[in-house]
Amino acid sequence: MCAAVAPCGIEFFRHDWKRLGLWNLIFLAGIFTGATLAAWLAPPDVIHLSSRAVADLQSLGIHDFSGLAPREILSWTALGAPRGFVSIVVGGFLVGFGTAYAGGCTSGHAIAGLADRQLPSLVAVCGFFAGGLAATYFLLPLVL
Repeated sequence: MCAAVAPCGIEFFRHDWKRLGLWNLIFLAGIFTGATLAAWLAPPDVIHLSSRAVADLQSLGIHDFSGLAPREILSWTALGAPRGFVSIVVGGFLVGFGTAYAGGCTSGHAIAGLADRQLPSLVAVCGFFAGGLAATYFLLPLVL
């Protein structure tokens, strides 16, 4: 999608999207359709968090625990706010870029790559965990 939307001349983004474009667009439409159906058809369950987790989230400004995800973070109103845009849209693009740059996703490297004893997968998994920890402790409080 980056190659189709923003052809910026960077070698990493050079991709013949027209050859595989229809399949990629159908796949993307299926993701959105499946997520929409799941959101409409799923029962409104409430997740149960420990009192420590609730206190930590409340210290970050999250107070609505009535659904599966806090509405202060995952709602259309929150998505329109700068912090919602950064956490959802920019974060999504960074995950996609990282997956392409690392040659696979976290699950692929952690399950298949480590089972195959591949050193690049071990390095990638260590990088994923280090990045996740750094984002949780340093970036998440800034965004929330």
